[in-house]
Amino acid sequence: MLGYCFGVLGVNTDYAQHIASLIDPAKLATLGKRGANQRVQKAVCWLAEAREAGQKPDKVMDAALGLAGVKNGPAAALTKAALLRNLDIAEKLGCLDAEGLAEMRKGKAPTVQRGPYKGDQLSVDHIIPRAVCPELDNVIANLELMPLRMNESKNDKIGDRQRDMAKKFFQAGLLSRKGLEAVLR
Repeated sequence: MLGYCFGVLGVNTDYAQHIASLIDPAKLATLGKRGANQRVQKAVCWLAEAREAGQKPDKVMDAALGLAGVKNGPAAALTKAALLRNLDIAEKLGCLDAEGLAEMRKGKAPTVQRGPYKGDQLSVDHIIPRAVCPELDNVIANLELMPLRMNESKNDKIGDRQRDMAKKFFQAGLLSRKGLEAVLR
């Protein structure tokens, strides 16, 4: 059980500190191929546990971003939105039960418990495929939880969502002009 250390924004900073270490841009930059995938699982676990302890996930994310040195702005907003979206996805798929959280805490994929993909593993998808834009491989804002079979059926397709996200990533300084051009081709 975590000790309660309230600090930034009235949030239990223990949760925020765990998430901050997972989303720290300097650490993410040193990871190998798909290195951030496990970090998304772990961060979602910490957000779920914080919520269970009565903390507001959006406030925990604000504190975590501050602790990770991600200043307010587009990059922070995109990272926050992605992790809150992933928390919602994991909840809707029934992955936040005790067994699922135990797996996610270790950075492993829980089993989807609800919906048409029940029994599937929860996987981490690159919204903008890494085959199209490898520089976004370990950008938290580009990572989204989804059932494995759904992820495998996506291939490396670029649609309106990917083009829109690429523009946002570029404006936030998360994507180079060369990367943006690769997506917009």
